[in-house]
Amino acid sequence: MRRLLPVVLALLVGALSAVVPVQAALAAADGTLTASSVAVGSDLRFTYSTPRPNAKNWVGLYTDPGNGPVNQVYVGASTKWAYATAASGSGTLPTSGLAAGNYILYFLYNDGYTWLAQPVKLQLTSASSGSLKIASATVAAGTPIQATYTTSKVSSTNWLGLYHSPGNGPVNQAFVGASEKWAYATGGSGTVAVPTDGLAAGDYILYYLYNDGYTWLAQPVTLRITGSGAPHFPTGSFTLRNAKVGAAYSASVGGLVQGNTAGLTFAKTSGPSWVSVSASGAVAGTPTAGGTATVGIRATTSTGTADATVSIRIQTAALVPQVRAMSWNLWHGGTVVSNGLEKELKFLLDQDVDVVGIQENSGAAAQLAGALGWSYYQNSDVAVLSRYPITATTPTTAGVAVAAKIDLGSRSLKLWSAHLGYTPYGPYDACFGHLSVQQLLDRESSSGRTGQINGIISAMASDLAASASTPVLLTGDFNAPSHLDWTASNSRCGYGAVPWPSSTAPANAGLTDSYRAAHPNPAQSPGNTWSPVDKTFAGGYGYDSHTGEAEPQDRIDFVHYRGPLTVVSSDALWVGTPSQSNPAGNAWPSDHAAVLTVFQMN
Repeated sequence: MRRLLPVVLALLVGALSAVVPVQAALAAADGTLTASSVAVGSDLRFTYSTPRPNAKNWVGLYTDPGNGPVNQVYVGASTKWAYATAASGSGTLPTSGLAAGNYILYFLYNDGYTWLAQPVKLQLTSASSGSLKIASATVAAGTPIQATYTTSKVSSTNWLGLYHSPGNGPVNQAFVGASEKWAYATGGSGTVAVPTDGLAAGDYILYYLYNDGYTWLAQPVTLRITGSGAPHFPTGSFTLRNAKVGAAYSASVGGLVQGNTAGLTFAKTSGPSWVSVSASGAVAGTPTAGGTATVGIRATTSTGTADATVSIRIQTAALVPQVRAMSWNLWHGGTVVSNGLEKELKFLLDQDVDVVGIQENSGAAAQLAGALGWSYYQNSDVAVLSRYPITATTPTTAGVAVAAKIDLGSRSLKLWSAHLGYTPYGPYDACFGHLSVQQLLDRESSSGRTGQINGIISAMASDLAASASTPVLLTGDFNAPSHLDWTASNSRCGYGAVPWPSSTAPANAGLTDSYRAAHPNPAQSPGNTWSPVDKTFAGGYGYDSHTGEAEPQDRIDFVHYRGPLTVVSSDALWVGTPSQSNPAGNAWPSDHAAVLTVFQMN
């Protein structure tokens, strides 16, 4: 969701190897820098902003007093550092190997020592021991978790955070993503009730954390939240991953059942003899002939039963002759809409999706993969989710993208998922601000999107070069329109052609916009993805005077491709009639439309 999620940027970490000349003239420290104290061994997280973005702006940590550039000139080397290249973002510095004590963090210009913001004083503290216990390892959804804690490191902002397992929990004592629920635990000891209302059934981890940060105060505790209501599958009929004649097959339905899952077991009720279904929901066997196998499966719990019919396509040649690829912004992981996880599962199953590039992930990829029995790779904001095995991954690139290589049997697929910066927003600048085309392009650059897409394309170079044998997909919420939609023959808000950089850069790299390949005429098929929910502009972005006007609708989510693929179909999809005023009740768990493209593997 553009309005709420800040741009998350990953930063290159290294060590300065030479003294860099001091800047000739000093500018005002007109940016911002924030950070908080952490325990030694935890990552130090910082956020920053500057009106002077530069590819070599950097953040340096110094002892206090020590070698810090107090007078904006070099004195001595930093203890840790990282580049901070965008107009705004966040990053981390490792603190392993440092001594506890006082430190100062500086935000500095262009490999030099000119301040971009006021320095931040902080402490690296020694680790302390504590304890965390819960009254029961199993809690019914809606019933608070009773947690008892002790610590020698008292703070009025110590807190308990509840996370999905696996999910966004601070496993390495550093922020990954938001907690599901939380409560302060401020004393040296006590008992706190952590709410569970609105949470889906599943496995969770409770962390006891220091001072509004992510340093552990005790060992985390695992628990299970059980659902309420009758057991049921998200949808009654769905397809599992493909099988190959003569090859051992396995899939799972074990995580799909919703509602009260106490005592959950599975059994096969119908289907070919080669298929077995274990009590845990594993579907396995070795098919002997091609076609489609239809299998009846029953889930039984202490409160009832649920039935589903699953299909397995059995291939005699390529395992995956067609791949169904989706780009999907999940709107804070689906948490804005009630029962979002189940609604996400239903949509993925109903659409028979193979691979997904996810944005606004918030740990949802891990939850979805656990329920579906799929593979995933994620950071807090972007992820790749796949019905088929992920065999290699590319870590966060340009601060806003990850990638994964997916095994489709006789060949592989490389899928990139990106989430470009959300502000300023071009359609508002055009439709509300009536800026010139050059001003629109300048604003795209200042948003960070131009640099981000160029950084992603650069990082994709080896994948693009190998795309003749391993097709490449670039999926994402680009938070910007396409030059294929804003054309001389398709006027938008009075504009003719606008060469939006986040779409021209992929095209110049040989990537094809799959939706426009399927629907060449933007006037006949606009394919808008922003927004099936937001129909009325809610203000902000410097355009409050336009609050209440129609929200400019546009296509800002994409599935680009390069390699031996043929587009069979491509659609912008959502379900129901989403409400802007009461989104919690929506059947559609996002505020973006998803883009689903079906490719023939050539």
